[in-house]
Amino acid sequence: MNVARSFNNWRKFRQTVSELGRMSSRELQDLGIDRADIRSIARASIAR
Repeated sequence: MNVARSFNNWRKFRQTVSELGRMSSRELQDLGIDRADIRSIARASIAR
């Protein structure tokens, strides 16, 4: 994996964690997401 792709994956991971982290517990619950699952969801978002 090249440096640019690694950087873009890291940025996408951080953005996903940040956006989900700003949501209230109620909003996350409505989406069926537990706060403890945010990082694994972010990891899955870069695996696509």
